[in-house]
Amino acid sequence: MQTPPWEAKVYRNRHGRGVRTPMFGTRLPRYRTRSGYFDDAVASQLKRLNGAWPELIGPVQFAVEDVPPSNPAPWERQPQLTSQAFAATHGSPARIVLYRMPLQSHARDREDLQFAIRDELVLRIAELYGRRPEEIDPDWGM
Repeated sequence: MQTPPWEAKVYRNRHGRGVRTPMFGTRLPRYRTRSGYFDDAVASQLKRLNGAWPELIGPVQFAVEDVPPSNPAPWERQPQLTSQAFAATHGSPARIVLYRMPLQSHARDREDLQFAIRDELVLRIAELYGRRPEEIDPDWGM
């Protein structure tokens, strides 16, 4: 009869050194992966924009994907490599999708990545609502 994992003896590796622990603590910055940092940066920018424009941000769904699709829609003249906005249709809300790998590859450092995320979000929100990006965020593009 097997014992449940929480009642089993502590597993030791074959050299007898014990259970391995993470190299970095969970509160240290190196613990997060690049994709985790990207998700956190997107969430912080959305929180900031939601504080200023809750009526614009509320009805929109946001998503992060690794790479853009390899087959663009036939009506698109030029494929969107960094982000894409999808207008609301019958039964589905408006969506904004950010593509992580192209944005990370163009950014020089973390600060530059945060600015790129901010600019892409503001640009796509402005595109959805038919406004200029400067109306939504005066620091856009700086």
